Amino acid sequence: MKICLSVVAAVVCAGAVAAPAEAGEKSHYSKTLQTACAEDYRRHCGEYGIETEALTLCMDRNGKSLTKTCVNALVAEGEISRAEVERRKKQAP
Repeated sequence: MKICLSVVAAVVCAGAVAAPAEAGEKSHYSKTLQTACAEDYRRHCGEYGIETEALTLCMDRNGKSLTKTCVNALVAEGEISRAEVERRKKQAP
């Protein structure tokens, strides 16, 4: 299972920062996830467009720096498993 904290988080977060209507499409991330990850998006990956591969990669790279609120929302939405979150926590920096 490929984990996309970024997108998910970033894409999700990105949606909270800029309305999906700007891109002419509706975001496939819930408002709850967008809200939970908005600050993480701005802090770590704000230079990337919403729902882009670059944003997904950025959020994934910054996974260990994401807030607990964002990570919990990602888990709740099924974007990443709790087991994967725990595995990543144990990895060396």
